[in-house]
Amino acid sequence: MPTFVKSVLIDAPARDVFGFHERDDAFALLSPSFPPAREISRTGGIQTGAQVILQVGPFRWIARHTAYEQDRLFVDEQVRGPFRSWVHRHEFEAVDGKTKLTDRIEYQLPGGTVVNLLLGWLVNAGLANMFRHRHRVTREFCEQP
Repeated sequence: MPTFVKSVLIDAPARDVFGFHERDDAFALLSPSFPPAREISRTGGIQTGAQVILQVGPFRWIARHTAYEQDRLFVDEQVRGPFRSWVHRHEFEAVDGKTKLTDRIEYQLPGGTVVNLLLGWLVNAGLANMFRHRHRVTREFCEQP
């Protein structure tokens, strides 16, 4: 299964970085302008059982949160959307008063192994761009000047 991993060290405690992700407006703040994404509805925050419906470009995406450990981890999984499967782990690790934030995504494209081999690089390139933006925004909101 293709996996994308991107980490950043943020000069703020894990509780602050995790708390930023719990904000009601976090998705809007973290979404880059391309592809256009908007939240249509949600139930709950990022705790286990919460669900969100998104419009990402031309795709309707339904995700459910399946794991939650305060200040350490939350996981969302695609219920319906453009991927055959998608599991996104948001990991927060305290490191000498700072936070190592790691986004770990395991996904499968529709079409099986050949499609994943041929197009996985394109997905990873798009994810790299998106998480550069997300990590920059997280640093701007969480680090003290």
